Amino acid sequence: MRQSYMPTISELQAFCACARLGATTRAALELNLTQSAVSRSLNTLEERLGVRLFNRVRQRLLLSDAGRALQRDADRLLDEINQAALTVMSFGGHSEVLRLAVLPTLASVWLIPRLQGFRAAVPQVTFDISARLDAVDFEAEPFDAAIQRASHRAPGAEADVLMQEQLVVVASPGLLGGAQRLDDDALARLPLLQQATRPSLWLDWFRHAGRDPRTILRGARFEHFDMVTSAAIAGLGVALLPEILVQHELRAGRLTLASDRRLRGQEPYALLFPARSEAISGFAGFRKWLLLEAQRSD
Repeated sequence: MRQSYMPTISELQAFCACARLGATTRAALELNLTQSAVSRSLNTLEERLGVRLFNRVRQRLLLSDAGRALQRDADRLLDEINQAALTVMSFGGHSEVLRLAVLPTLASVWLIPRLQGFRAAVPQVTFDISARLDAVDFEAEPFDAAIQRASHRAPGAEADVLMQEQLVVVASPGLLGGAQRLDDDALARLPLLQQATRPSLWLDWFRHAGRDPRTILRGARFEHFDMVTSAAIAGLGVALLPEILVQHELRAGRLTLASDRRLRGQEPYALLFPARSEAISGFAGFRKWLLLEAQRSD
């Protein structure tokens, strides 16, 4: 049988505490152990690795070169283990956890406000939701599904189209100066807020107008749609945004439509998932609920 050189968690905890505090007595007090137990863990770890991790100088422990190299990774590993434990604890008594990757603004503005309705109907299912702009590799990552654009579909994954995208031009009421709607000439004279991951949106809007791209692409640039929305509310310029992401701001009067025209997005939003997820009973219920919610929104 191949010998294992992998330290135990107790050995790493003792090592990291001694590295930080410089003495086994202090480390023992922090870890609620005896000094002899901490010393044994250090000795066992050094024997396991075949290197001296500390130099003992006048009853103080000073990291050796090997010890400093180990400390960088040991602190990180213990923190990751602790975070993993806290994550599992947060699931409480729920029997199923759905791990979802969702476009950031779509998650915060559209999906999350609707989840209470699903949880009320299916209380045994909870969620672990991550914001994700790039495509998910379901073979390498532990996600059960993703809600993204259809083009993010990974090879071998399934896709349910949720809704088409309609983009609208919006601005703060104060920026429009009392005007109800603006034509393209008037829009082009205002700062046009840019979305970093979709830099061609304004070009698509003005594609039939024959305008100089240098005038169309001026304006502050932001990474996510929610940042563009906040900038528009603050009066920094005019924004071209998916209508489903700004409905609340339009109803509340924080934003107003600056044009009657709409731009159809080039691809729909979709639920993407690997075949293995169909065996998860909670996923089947979530998939059915999501398709119904999307139908109401489209």
